[in-house]
Amino acid sequence: MPHGHGPQHDRQPGHSDPSLYRTPAEAIAAPPEKLAYVAGFDRSAQRPDALITVDTDPASATYGRVLNFTDMPGVGDELHHFGWNACSSALAHACHDNPERRYLLLPGLRSSQLHVLDTRPDPVRPRLVKTVTAGELASRAGYSRPHTLHCGPDGVFLSCLGAAAGGDGPGGVALLDHTTFDVLRPWETERGPQNFSYDVWWHLGTNVGVTSEWGTPWMVEDGVVPELLLGRKYGHALHFWELDSGRHLQRIDLGDQYQMVLELRPAHDPQAEWGFAGVVANVEDLSASVWLWYRDGEAFTARKVIEIPAEPAKAEDLPPVLQPFGAVPPLVTDINLSVDDRWLYVSAWGTGELLQYDVADPFHPRLTGSVRLGGVSARTPHPAAPERPLSGAPQMVEISRDGRRLYLTNSLYGSWDDQFYPDGIEPWIVKLDADPQRGGLTVDPRFFPHGEEFRGLRVHQTHLAGGDASSDSYCYR
Repeated sequence: MPHGHGPQHDRQPGHSDPSLYRTPAEAIAAPPEKLAYVAGFDRSAQRPDALITVDTDPASATYGRVLNFTDMPGVGDELHHFGWNACSSALAHACHDNPERRYLLLPGLRSSQLHVLDTRPDPVRPRLVKTVTAGELASRAGYSRPHTLHCGPDGVFLSCLGAAAGGDGPGGVALLDHTTFDVLRPWETERGPQNFSYDVWWHLGTNVGVTSEWGTPWMVEDGVVPELLLGRKYGHALHFWELDSGRHLQRIDLGDQYQMVLELRPAHDPQAEWGFAGVVANVEDLSASVWLWYRDGEAFTARKVIEIPAEPAKAEDLPPVLQPFGAVPPLVTDINLSVDDRWLYVSAWGTGELLQYDVADPFHPRLTGSVRLGGVSARTPHPAAPERPLSGAPQMVEISRDGRRLYLTNSLYGSWDDQFYPDGIEPWIVKLDADPQRGGLTVDPRFFPHGEEFRGLRVHQTHLAGGDASSDSYCYR
């Protein structure tokens, strides 16, 4: 398997990838996805992790079934978040002479390796074409533990939790070449007060980058450290940057009681300057929250716009980590914003709820629907298998471009799974149908790959063939 050479791009003069859309409206009007790609990992690190292909075409005889596993070359990666080499904003990137959404880049959160898979010629069976080693990431960018990536204006932006040595910070963002995927350098040129890293996104039309905070590798890799959580030592701030230069502009501290500021979902409108950030836990009452950031004059500000309370529970129904509290925290571990910027979805991985909010007015979200599946104490079953209590809960949520379909996976991070679901997590993917005009959610009873269909791998993030709500940004209105 080649490891030292970049993938070969089939460039044709005048060729344009139809899955790259000039505007959000074009993306919404495009044909629906027929395949989903899912990152699966082996918690025991005894077998290779895999990229899993799932059929999402309702007219297919294999709808809702696993079609393929593409194994990674070794063991112990812990595939987590991943992404495409190019998204719709690449239509305006000068460094792309002929962009195409073709390669999937899969970081190993524990191995610090990055695997590059080619979805051509057979999109059902992607093939490994390159591995970026942990040594290259460390020596060229000074980082380890790659987490999230997006195709950006100067390269592929790869957020990393740790410094080159591995356990400590600062974490940050590595830039990768768009074509060869070689590591170029760290993105930051003036870091300012930033030390923790997690997500990275941007407002392309106004040259603003945004990053969030989790913790350094030693703070997260073995699970939540209660002393750090109650001591308010995890990340609790947003950072704003000059996107083209990597210069730090502003830090917004949400308050140290708001621990772990994770997913960032900026408006898809490239000229808008607002977005949502999810906060895992308020240590004062175990509630979770969603915050809106927005420009206010020359600077940005943020305000809490959604709060989700903890739910009381019997101690015997709780894992040891929660028994002293007598409650299940919502644990908002993912949020996602529809391509039309109308609907916000919030995963409460603790209580087992997926919530839908109308955010036509982002300052005043309005709850319009919810679905319960799994949960620490509830174990709510899927309608297609009402006798089967579910482990895990809605965690990563992906939205189709037209906003009509949601895909949910149930694993957070191996060590965290073990703390909150100590009996183990049986993998599942659930599809919800949404009404993008009036709101509301229903579970699709035909789509429920689970259990042994995943060969013992836990499933984390999903991306859709042709793009989706979380992996595309746009340069045009």
